[in-house]
Amino acid sequence: MPEPELTCHPRWVSVTSRPNERVLGGELFVDRAAETPAPQDASVSLYWLPLGAGGHSVRLNGRVFEAVTAFLEHRPACDLYHSALVVRVPEGRFVIEQAPLGERPGTTRGVVAEGAVGTRWAARMRIFRYELRRWRDGVIPDVAEAVESPRRLTADPCRAHKVLELVALVPTPVWGRDELQAGEMWNSNSFISWLVERSGLGAESIRPPEGGRAPGWQAGLVVARRQDMRSVLTPVRVSVDRGVSDRTTASNSRRARAG
Repeated sequence: MPEPELTCHPRWVSVTSRPNERVLGGELFVDRAAETPAPQDASVSLYWLPLGAGGHSVRLNGRVFEAVTAFLEHRPACDLYHSALVVRVPEGRFVIEQAPLGERPGTTRGVVAEGAVGTRWAARMRIFRYELRRWRDGVIPDVAEAVESPRRLTADPCRAHKVLELVALVPTPVWGRDELQAGEMWNSNSFISWLVERSGLGAESIRPPEGGRAPGWQAGLVVARRQDMRSVLTPVRVSVDRGVSDRTTASNSRRARAG
C-alpha cells in the first residue's frame, strides 16, 4: 500500500476555523505553538524497558522463556526488553506503545486498534487482548526503570508527524505468534520496529542495551520492508471521483493490516 505522504501537517489533526485550535481524536484543544511553529520542539525518542518491570509474574515468565530459548540456541541468556516511543510535536506529546487491554475506555489512552493474544478465539476475554496506543500526554509505566533511555531517533518534525500518522496502519496479528511469516513471533517490539522502519528512522541500526535482547524486533522490520516493496511495485490509482478515492483508500488500509 502507498505509505502516507511525508508532510509537516499531519492528516490525523483536523484544523478548525481558528488557526490555534486543533482536533485530535475527536478532542478539541488549543495549540499555543500554532501561530509560531517551533520545529526544535519535535522529536522521536525510544525507551528500553526491562521485560516485566514492576510485575514479578511477567518478569519470571520472561526469564523462563529466555532460559529455554538460550538453551536451545546454545548461547548465554540475555536480559529481555520491551520498547516504547515518545513523540513530541508542536501539537503535543504522545506515548506510542503496545500494552495489555486497559479497564477504562480506550479513548482515555488514545487507543487506535486492538489485537488478540496467543490465539484469536481467546480474544473474547479481555485478558487475551492488547491495544495500540497513541496517547497524548500519556505515561509509560515504570519508565524510571528504563535502560540507556531515552534514545533520540530524530528531531525532524516531519518524521515525528509521520510516526504518529502510521500508528493507525500498524498490522495487528496475534501477539506471540508468527501469523505474518516474519521468522519470529509478533509482539510489542514488532509494533515499534515497524513504525521506526516505515518512518525512515533507521531501525536496522538500533540495538537493545548491552547484554540485552528485544524479541520480535526483527519481525517488525521484515513486515515493514515487505510492505515498502509492495508500495513500490503496486501502482497507485488516483481519481477525482471521491467515492472511488475513498474505496481505494479503504482497500489499501485493509491490505496494510493483513501484512
